[in-house]
Amino acid sequence: MICVNAVKAMDAADPLAYKRGEFQLPAGKIYLDGNSLGALPLSVIDRLQATVLEQWGDDLISSWNRHGWIDLPQRVGEKIAPLIGAATGQVICCDSISVNLFKLLATALHMRPGRSVILSVEGNFPTDLYMAQGLSTLLKEQTCQLQQVSESALLDSIDESVAVLLLSHVNFRSGAILAMQAITAAAHAAGALVIWDLAHSAGALAVELDARNIDFAVGCGYKYLNGGPGAPAFIYAARRHHSAIKQPLSGWMGHRNPFAFEPQYRPGEGVQQFMCGTPPILSLAALDAALDVLADTSIEQRRQKSLALGELFVDLVMQCELADALQLQSPTQAEQRGSQLAWSHPQAYGLCQAWIEHGVTADFREPDILRVGFSPLYTSFRDIYEAVERLRAVLASGTHLDPRWQQREKVT
Repeated sequence: MICVNAVKAMDAADPLAYKRGEFQLPAGKIYLDGNSLGALPLSVIDRLQATVLEQWGDDLISSWNRHGWIDLPQRVGEKIAPLIGAATGQVICCDSISVNLFKLLATALHMRPGRSVILSVEGNFPTDLYMAQGLSTLLKEQTCQLQQVSESALLDSIDESVAVLLLSHVNFRSGAILAMQAITAAAHAAGALVIWDLAHSAGALAVELDARNIDFAVGCGYKYLNGGPGAPAFIYAARRHHSAIKQPLSGWMGHRNPFAFEPQYRPGEGVQQFMCGTPPILSLAALDAALDVLADTSIEQRRQKSLALGELFVDLVMQCELADALQLQSPTQAEQRGSQLAWSHPQAYGLCQAWIEHGVTADFREPDILRVGFSPLYTSFRDIYEAVERLRAVLASGTHLDPRWQQREKVT
């Protein structure tokens, strides 16, 4: 029997417990949605205040040089690099995942002339598929076409027509982890490239891009990196590919010398050529500060705690006899999933909203998924205990069946 004293002991033994004090967490609320939007690090408040009032307010345009605004995309990229197992000079922070995928897909197709297929799996994150569809419409199917297959058929579908695989390391619904190294090796054996979406991986589990011989990757800054809503994304491009990069969004910040104002585009060196427009300084400053919160922790610590939080949640669901109402859609083996759990329920949206009213924030994903995230830096084991207790109370009272939940909000 897991009791309150048991979870208190877990928190007392937690080597990451001190990190909770570095975040602003609303009193009385339990936040289990860091896999969608990370909580606010206190250091970000100070950094944004200084950036707005002192740098922008007092130093104005001179801050591009005086405070190094112009180099923020590179500096932030270098902070992200060790979190995803990348050596220096291969990661830059810019734009959104969607825009960065467009750049990388076009680059990969250019690098594999005579091949037209972008291969992905059914159930991949929609924006990844949408960008591939948009590129296919632009270039026409004889040059670019998206093919989707089941995960079980993925390896058998890689042939000489495939230019690039477009895959998410962690499935956004179920949290299941794809076998990154094995899939990448199979793609390379067939002459194809791979782009990995690390939106639900970066900062939460070991990725080791260099060691796994990855070609390209993208990821966002607002989930486990805690960079704030709409935080810039990042691009990883293996150094061995830098001379072959030819991305179509040739904005002035990707130019070799932007302030030469030359009429002809000359791409910058290495990952700089993935830059496009003027970098969003306030967002980059927030993410830069947020990344410092991770600096004194290891990926092993974060991963072990997130697994322990997830296992505690599962055990408590079983203990409270909620397993008949909630069906686990994530892998049963903890090491086969990311830092989240997915549970199906016929009234999952209402259940999520009623749980929020009871002070626990999670999220809903179509068609019937209640998704629960475990951010190890600020989630306590006591949080998990209290969250399951409140979930049991919601189900017992039937408040999730309230007619109010028949009308969904724009953001679910």
